[in-house]
This record gives sequence, C-alpha cells and structure tokens, in this order.
Amino acid sequence: MTTQDTPQPAPQPVFVLIRPQMGENIGAAARAMLNFGLERMRLVAPRDGWPNSRAVAMASGAGRVLDRAGVHETLPEAIADCTYVLATTARKRELTKPVLTPEEAMKRARAMIGAGQKVAVLFGPERAGMENADVARADALIRIPVNPEFPSLNLAQAVLLLAYEWGRGESAAPPEVLEMAKTDLASAIEIEKLAEHYEARLEEAGLFFPPQKAGGMKLVLRNLWSRLPLTRADVQLLHGILRQMVRWKARGGREE
Repeated sequence: MTTQDTPQPAPQPVFVLIRPQMGENIGAAARAMLNFGLERMRLVAPRDGWPNSRAVAMASGAGRVLDRAGVHETLPEAIADCTYVLATTARKRELTKPVLTPEEAMKRARAMIGAGQKVAVLFGPERAGMENADVARADALIRIPVNPEFPSLNLAQAVLLLAYEWGRGESAAPPEVLEMAKTDLASAIEIEKLAEHYEARLEEAGLFFPPQKAGGMKLVLRNLWSRLPLTRADVQLLHGILRQMVRWKARGGREE
C-alpha cells in the first residue's frame, strides 16, 4: 500500500512478472528494479499467492516496490491500460514480431513514455518462460543475447538487464518511434476486446475448422492484432466494419 508521504515514481515502464513461481525471485526482481530507479511492478497469478514473506525478505530495502505491486489474475488484466507491450525472450519464437535488443527496447520505451504512452515489459515464469499466448499480446520482442548452449536466464537476472538499460538514461530514439508515440494508440484492453469481437464472429462463421487447428488459428489472429500499431480510431473502425458485415449477412446480403 502506498503511503501519502511516499513520492510517486517518475514516468517509467511497468515490469510485469507472469506467473512467477518463487517469492525469492520476485524479491530479487524488486531489488534489481529499484537499483535503477524502477518501482512499477505487476504480478500475474503468482504461484504461491500474495503477499509472500519470502519475497519481502529477499527484497531487503526494496520493499516499496512490492508494496506498490499490482496483482492480477490474467495477463490481459495486467496490461489493460498499456499502449505498447514488450516481451522478453531468450529463444526464437515462431510468431512474427519485431525483435529488439535490450538497449533498443528501452530506448523505444523511453521515447513512447516521453510522449505520454504507457509501456509494459513482460517477463515469463522461471521454469519455461512465456507461453506463445502471452507473447502474442506483445507488440515486439526483446531478444536477450545469451549463450545458445546455455540459454537459461534467472528471472531476476533478466529484470536486472532491462532495468540497467533503462537506467542508462539514453533518450535518443529513431524519429519514426517518436512520431508514432504521439498518436492516440489503442490500449491493450481495447486490442483485447477487438480480438474477442473478431474471434466470436469468426467462430460463428465457421472459420476455426477443423477444431484441432482452432487454437493455432486464433493465436495467429491474436498475433496479427498486436503486431499492428492500431490507434483508437482504427479499433473503432474495425469494430464498425465487422458489425456492418454481420448486419449485411443478416439481411441476406442485400442492400437496404
């Protein structure tokens, strides 16, 4: 809980830990974040529940990061207010997305945040990392250049790497990033609702067939939405297009 005399953190990215398995790693991640001035942590379905005494003990001086941490049941809830989402990974993914180095990612995050956008950085569970369903909700990937013969990276180490790049404070960013950041981008919850709308209508239309391929087809569609830099106006238009097509179909494909 945030006390009234505790200063609010400066504009910065939210670090989201997805289904973390050990309280010690959450506490160590909090320490790594505060080392470089980051205080906004969100947790998605921590395995051992919350609050966690082991996390508090490991945080050792970074308790205010844990005090302010938001706890959510699902990833869509945790990133609902964010307009740009980055997912960390040490391995190749079959999903087509822009791939950034940690340095490039934090430069882009700084540019987006400087223009008033909300940015989230996702970190997966310790044992196996993020599932593709989690990654599909990200706008871009952060590829951490680890040894391919030993790609295992501790959760707190991954957090430390990204926090360090943020803390370096280099604000230079490509002009196109700054230009895009100034637009009224759709939030993650708006993209989520758009995806649900299209999935529901396409399910009714029989697109997801045969059943054993439905999951993969939906994942590809989710990845498509997150890969597009959609504005709020884009989302409203895409909702309207689909609603009008459904109405047209209900009329038997005839003009009014």
